[in-house]
Amino acid sequence: MMKHLLMLHIPRLLLPALVLLCLFSWSNPVLADKSSPVTSVHKAGVCALRGQCGKKSFFGGQLPCPDNTPATEPSSKTRERLVDICGDAWRKGPVCCEDDQLENLSKNLKRAEAIIASCPACKANFFDLFCTFTCSPDQSLFLNVTATQTANTGKEMVTELDYFVSPSYGGGFFDSCKDVKFSGTNGYAMDLIGGGAKDYPAFLKFLGDEKPFGSPFQIDFPPEEKLNAPVKAMDHLPKRCNDGDVAYRCSCVDCPAVCPTLQDVEVGKECKVGVIPCLSFAVILIYSLSLLILVGGYTATETYKLKKRNSERARLLQDSAPSDDEDEGDVVGAGVVDRPYREYFLNSHLDDLFSWLGHTCASFPAVTISSSVIIVGLLSLGWLRFSIETDPVRLWVSPTSEAALEKKFFDDNFDPFYRAQQVFLVNDTTEAGASPVLSYDVLSWWFDVENRIRRLKSWDHGVTLDDVCLKPTDAGCVVQSVAGYFGNSFWNVKEGSWKKDLRSCAAQPVQSQCLPDFGQPLNKNLILGGWQDTGDVVDSKAMIVTWVLNNHPEGSEELVKTMDWEQSLKNTLIGVQGEARGIGLRLSFSTEVSLEEELNKSTNTDAKIVVISYIAMFIYASLALGSTSLTISHAFSQSSKLLVESKFTLGIFGIIIVLMSVSASVGLFSAMGVKVTLIIAEVIPFLVLAVGVDNIFLIVHEFERVNYSHPDERVEVRIGKAMGRMGPSILLSATCETIAFALGAVVSMPAVRNFAIYAAGAVFVNALLQVTMFVAVLSLNQKRVESNRMDCFPCFKAPGGHESNGSATNVGGGMMSNSRGEGIRNAPGFSMEEEGILQKFIRKGYAPALLQKRTKRAVMALFLGFFTAGIALLPKVELGLDQRIAIPSDSYLIGYFNDLYDYLGVGPPVYFVTKDYNITAREEQQSLCGHFSTCDTFSLSNVLEQERKRPQISYIAEPVASWIDDFFLWLNPSLDQCCRVRKKNPSQFCDELDSDRICKVCFKDREPSWNITLNGMPEGDEFLGYLDNWLQAPTSEDCPVAGKAAYSHAIVPDHGCKSIKASHFRTSHTPLRSQQDFINAYASARRISKVLSQKSGLEVFPYSKFYIFFDQYSSIVGLTEALLLAALACIFVVSSILLGSAQTGLVVSATVLMIVVDILGIMALWGVSLNAVSLVNLVICVGIGVEFCSHVARAFMFPSRSAVDRARGFRGKDARALSALTNVGGSVFSGITITKLIGVCVLAFTRSKIFEIYYFRMWLALVVVAATHALVFLPVALSYFGGEGYVPDDNYGGLEEDLRSRTYRNLVPADYDESSEEEEEEE
Repeated sequence: MMKHLLMLHIPRLLLPALVLLCLFSWSNPVLADKSSPVTSVHKAGVCALRGQCGKKSFFGGQLPCPDNTPATEPSSKTRERLVDICGDAWRKGPVCCEDDQLENLSKNLKRAEAIIASCPACKANFFDLFCTFTCSPDQSLFLNVTATQTANTGKEMVTELDYFVSPSYGGGFFDSCKDVKFSGTNGYAMDLIGGGAKDYPAFLKFLGDEKPFGSPFQIDFPPEEKLNAPVKAMDHLPKRCNDGDVAYRCSCVDCPAVCPTLQDVEVGKECKVGVIPCLSFAVILIYSLSLLILVGGYTATETYKLKKRNSERARLLQDSAPSDDEDEGDVVGAGVVDRPYREYFLNSHLDDLFSWLGHTCASFPAVTISSSVIIVGLLSLGWLRFSIETDPVRLWVSPTSEAALEKKFFDDNFDPFYRAQQVFLVNDTTEAGASPVLSYDVLSWWFDVENRIRRLKSWDHGVTLDDVCLKPTDAGCVVQSVAGYFGNSFWNVKEGSWKKDLRSCAAQPVQSQCLPDFGQPLNKNLILGGWQDTGDVVDSKAMIVTWVLNNHPEGSEELVKTMDWEQSLKNTLIGVQGEARGIGLRLSFSTEVSLEEELNKSTNTDAKIVVISYIAMFIYASLALGSTSLTISHAFSQSSKLLVESKFTLGIFGIIIVLMSVSASVGLFSAMGVKVTLIIAEVIPFLVLAVGVDNIFLIVHEFERVNYSHPDERVEVRIGKAMGRMGPSILLSATCETIAFALGAVVSMPAVRNFAIYAAGAVFVNALLQVTMFVAVLSLNQKRVESNRMDCFPCFKAPGGHESNGSATNVGGGMMSNSRGEGIRNAPGFSMEEEGILQKFIRKGYAPALLQKRTKRAVMALFLGFFTAGIALLPKVELGLDQRIAIPSDSYLIGYFNDLYDYLGVGPPVYFVTKDYNITAREEQQSLCGHFSTCDTFSLSNVLEQERKRPQISYIAEPVASWIDDFFLWLNPSLDQCCRVRKKNPSQFCDELDSDRICKVCFKDREPSWNITLNGMPEGDEFLGYLDNWLQAPTSEDCPVAGKAAYSHAIVPDHGCKSIKASHFRTSHTPLRSQQDFINAYASARRISKVLSQKSGLEVFPYSKFYIFFDQYSSIVGLTEALLLAALACIFVVSSILLGSAQTGLVVSATVLMIVVDILGIMALWGVSLNAVSLVNLVICVGIGVEFCSHVARAFMFPSRSAVDRARGFRGKDARALSALTNVGGSVFSGITITKLIGVCVLAFTRSKIFEIYYFRMWLALVVVAATHALVFLPVALSYFGGEGYVPDDNYGGLEEDLRSRTYRNLVPADYDESSEEEEEEE
């Protein structure tokens, strides 16, 4: 929000008139006869004007008379009054003023004093300028009357004069006042007394220009070169704000020269080598040098070997042992030699456990399935307590976090922050681009729109703007608009002069005719945008209008009514958008209800895409499972058998198990009170499906192998053997994933924590159901197949059913005929002539090519290069989540947010809040104040003022509104209309209507008197008594520092403890144009609060409405690092234990790390910033990365004997790596890679930018990166660095069965021998 929301009400009649101190009225002047100058005598002791000679109009003030006669001694009464106003310097000598002039001088100087009293030097110079102008006996030396006019009384009145001031005095005067702050407006006193002047000529010009409600006659301040003798410039010695005389020295807030020097802060400084971050440069350099050394070493080694081979060629040809460095043919029995012979006790126990579990579940499918359904059903009862968290505050910030507690404290003590409705009207609909938006016709139309909105009644409750708006002074609603410059009435917009009036109000918004109904001066940057290019507000490219409404506690009836009016406003503005298009303009807007509605709309749109994505993955998984045992040729030649061999029903049950696991997890944790977030609803099924489908593919594929190798065994036995092989692999992946996700439960951020809890639960339940319920379904499905019954319709047998011809029917209940398995191999739908295309490609083409020595070296260099690039790109990963991404791409809010960043020239307000501080004591007062000479050097006000002077670091743009300074200024007896008490009862305060006859000024007769040292200021109960009255005192023309308008909601007194429970000091941020600006501004405010707490002992915290959403970024980098590293550490420990090798565990963990780093690099390139959403996806990356890698790693550590034996040309780790790819590579590719690609590609059609960026982009990168690492890099890395393998427990039979056990049933013909296979491969 903007700084205007809590600013002080400045009364209409205060502004330029009260500070110009000119006492007269105005009219068109009559020039004096230049041949006979009015001021003919210029010498010391001679006046230029004296007394008052009449008015220009009935309502005007008195104008002075030209009087070029000697100065005279005043009466004692006049002398006393003059000394009282202008000081002891006027105690002696003649003067050129009279008593009636002094009366007006006193009145106007008191008004100016209310604004500049905090700086004694500025006040002294201001008083000196006008006391000298009015009463100096040497007036004629520096004043020259140039024009007069005859009044109705017949006397001549001065209408124009020259006031000669030396540059040294003018510059000194300006310097003493230019930095004086006025807390009431969060701005500078110069904006009020000097029109925002930037130098002394402009300052003096503003003071002297004749204007409505300003100077009643023209006072010119000619430059020094126009000075002619005997005229001399007034050249008093001005007081400096850091004057040596402490009586005139100003405080740090008003005088930078006396401020302490704050410690330098290195913000935004990044170590770079040229334009490259040091980290990026270092890793690139290390990688390049390492690669260069390795390439050089390899080249030198190969050259040496070549020379050696040439010199010893004869001997080498006779050597019967193959060299380790050459692949010169196969070694007979090499596979047997390199086959592992060690056993791993844990694996053996796990194999036995899962074999027993698989056999038991397959033996009792009905009990297993019904038990699973009952247990999941009971867990799903927790859905009765299901609730979705949609509140962004509770979603992204822990209720116990510092930011959440601070927001609660602020809302409880100062009421909830205001609700803003904002409109941008922009002229950029033509090819010429953005052009000036203001014209007479546009203003006419817009005034009508605002009038309609004022009269607008809400649909349900019938409330109007006046019922729900913010009224800081009960004088009018806070509506910031250009219309406010014209009194919200188009009658005041004159076609011939509206541009001039607009420029005048923009330059001097404090003019009474420029004030809106609520009395707040309108900052041009709040209502006009895009004028900075030309510097002329008439050329503004955007008009900004803001309606500010009161906020109320959640659930209150007042909030319901306010939101009802906002909904009506939204509907009205949608219609106004059409009107704007009709006149060639574009209108964008936002109401407080808009963002939540658009976010919900985005969610509804995303839900459809997500459902379609799931359906696509379901269909693929169901169809792909059915292809594991069918060949392409027989799919066409015996298409009728597709109904039998299809596993569509099995796939459906696999998907149902995924959904059951999600339901059980949601039910369990909903019952425990853990709320579901939209991230959970959209991501968990996707995640569990990715993990679950892969395991299903692995189980089914392994079961098909066992079917071929052990055709005569009962189905239950075969399933037990398959589960003995795959169960430990599923345990490895499920354990690593569950622990990786569960680690997120320790994170305080609800969105991440709740996701981690639900994900861990769903993955764990899914793994349990897969090794129990799915196994039971698999056994039933296999019995259906062997009974020749149709898939999906198991009650019907397929036509042309196969008749078994052996006793195997009684054993297996199906189609096996003898010990060699001819029966099952001749079953319908199976071919002995070919294997699956993917399986054949991996076995014969891909795996052998990948594990060639040169290929392995290239793969290592390439993937380490990717890893290096990922690390180098880490500094480029940005933080934040742009609101424009979170809403649909066609939302009307997109244009609003674009305009907000492009045209709004102010930043949001920020409050520095103090808690439970005994401000009634002097020492504590001095730690807060800034306008008094004894304030602490590093007081809150002083530190904030110093921070304001380095906005590029602090992001603080405006002077702080210091309530304690304004409170003490209110006690100043010079402001005789501020603090007043009853004469007869000083304990009773007077209000603004009480007569001066019965009231007296506070502190007028107090000892010690009011002073800038705070000596004698109230403390304890007296402090609280005066404070209560100040907070109820309304701001008026005569007392602009009264506290009701600005501070009535900024202070919470605690009379019981004689302290202040809470108070805030208001300032504002610089314009924030990007997510990084918001993050930096929040970090800076935190830093400043820490400094304030350390320097003053205060408990201070910063608050702004947007802080709650950006609190996550103060810790998200460290949180991401800790979470990912902890997950990787757990993966290393678990994989090392279950695989029986720390080496292999380290390789798996390193591969997952490379996957995550590469994805972070892609995030930097693809514009995906780091936030809670992407952090959740990074945790998913760890889980999916483990899923990709764990099965390959386990197949490497426990290789199939037959696959190792048949790895001709490969030995040792190479042979085991090839075996791993052959066994599980196809399942990993078809089970998870293709499934995820299908689902991810559907997400590309979403209209939601958040889904496109944070789901489609990240998940697409995840699938591609994880698949390539698991299927390309990991086998190569294992072949280099993997641990020693173990003997798998796959003793399925003799040599022939051992060979068959590692292939599909159609892989090895009945009359298998090695020579036939070699011939086949040669062909």
